[in-house]
Amino acid sequence: MIVIRFADEQLESRGLGFLAGRFPFKSSADGQTIVPDAALQHLAREGIKFTVEGPATYDQLIPALRKPPATAV
Repeated sequence: MIVIRFADEQLESRGLGFLAGRFPFKSSADGQTIVPDAALQHLAREGIKFTVEGPATYDQLIPALRKPPATAV
């Protein structure tokens, strides 16, 4: 899995719409999107500009399993 960042919000919206239903992906509020290697060539073929930031780390791929502790009442 590769971390990418789209050039602007319009391309991000277009890119996420293209990925939906075709490839698994994970998008975060800070603008990073994690996609499989195979998705890169398809995004480029569609003319969707993005920057590759590198391979995804284990922490980026696995969601946090623990919730913050409950507050005392």
